[in-house]
Amino acid sequence: MRERGTVDRAALEAILDAGFLCHVGVVVDGHPMVVPTVYGSDGQNLYFHGSVASRSLVAAPDTTVCVTVTHVDGLVLARSVFEHGVNYRSAMIYGTPRLLTDPEEKLAGLRCLTEHATPGQWDYARRPNRKELAATALLALPLDEASVKIRTGAPDDGDGPDAELGLWAGVLPLATSFGAPEPDPALTDGIPAPPHITGRSGTRLGGQEHGNARVSDRPSAGAGAG
Repeated sequence: MRERGTVDRAALEAILDAGFLCHVGVVVDGHPMVVPTVYGSDGQNLYFHGSVASRSLVAAPDTTVCVTVTHVDGLVLARSVFEHGVNYRSAMIYGTPRLLTDPEEKLAGLRCLTEHATPGQWDYARRPNRKELAATALLALPLDEASVKIRTGAPDDGDGPDAELGLWAGVLPLATSFGAPEPDPALTDGIPAPPHITGRSGTRLGGQEHGNARVSDRPSAGAGAG
């Protein structure tokens, strides 16, 4: 499906900006493993951590990984099962991640990761102390080598013989949205959720399509960080 690929750097950044969950493919003790984890992107690097993957990458710092991010926008339901498909946006980033050891650089990476997932949270919550920072393995993967593929639009059999079957065909859109904040049962009465959290209630994750342009409902990485 080469026609679905793109070398547009803006398309890669839009896919990364629209989500916060990636899957890290790495070899652990001689066996392949795919680890889901939260990420953050600053346009140059992808920051991520995960206990199993991090331990493996710390032990073998020259290990190559493959990180994937995917957004599913809908099921493509054709007249024939053979032509069924999925509208999606995906990015695969390849490379050798770098373990961050400098405390200031690690703190900046954690800030990027936190703000990417929930803009405004870095300045609202307590930040990591020295002990917590030392106990956290954070990796930076350059965005130099990546594969981006996008599929949009209707089924591909609208102008073929199956169009005469009289069967419905089209796209069943799929969207993930944030619900209302659910307070911690241990929360003291009278502490409201801050605006940067309540403001996301009802908004979509993963962006919206408007023709060929894609607009994310979530501000870009780093937004809201003072």
